[in-house]
Amino acid sequence: MCRMRSHFLGIPELTRTPAVAVVIDVLRAFSVAAWAFAGGAEKIVLASSENETLELKARHPGWLALKDGAPAPGFDAFNSPAMLATHDLPGRTIVQKTTSGTVGALAVADARLLLCASFVVAGATARLLREHGAEEVTFVVTGEEGRAEEDRACAEYIGRRVESAEVDAEPYLHRARDSRWAAELAQDARRGLPGVHQDDVRLCLEADRFPFAMVARREGALMVLRSVPAPPG
Repeated sequence: MCRMRSHFLGIPELTRTPAVAVVIDVLRAFSVAAWAFAGGAEKIVLASSENETLELKARHPGWLALKDGAPAPGFDAFNSPAMLATHDLPGRTIVQKTTSGTVGALAVADARLLLCASFVVAGATARLLREHGAEEVTFVVTGEEGRAEEDRACAEYIGRRVESAEVDAEPYLHRARDSRWAAELAQDARRGLPGVHQDDVRLCLEADRFPFAMVARREGALMVLRSVPAPPG
């Protein structure tokens, strides 16, 4: 495969819809999504607001409403991979609204190929991009208006993995572990802040943990994220 051209943009820098987009949110939205699929969830609906999340839950009994930040009435789950494991997930639909990840995905909702990713599905995401023959990819670095080190490191790692399977993940994980947001999450967990678990950072920084990628596309009026088995290699 020829060398893939990669663009790294924050959400405010998006001026057009790219043909191929990979939206990165390592800590924690798209790590949580991956762990949800690993736990048996059928699909994740990406909501534009907390009100929409609760409206969808009200119309669909059995759907789980998930948000980041402080607890709020009507929401079932936190944006935490460790805490999500306490829920009965097989066959369930999750409605997810977060500050950065879902916003980034909805900003490029019309991309021909839209993947949502984090370190736990990085290798699988790269293999799917390779299978599609992607020559130009826009990585949407959602955290800190494009400056989040953990998201940028993950995006660069996926880009390198498209070109070669023999890439050491550790330097990229090291950057993520040393990021400002990783330190803040760890501190919040030590303080016992609601919605944060002491294992969250560790679970988010397991490179290539799962063999599937996550593809988002419109299904009627909804933007739906599903897991897709990635080709081997």
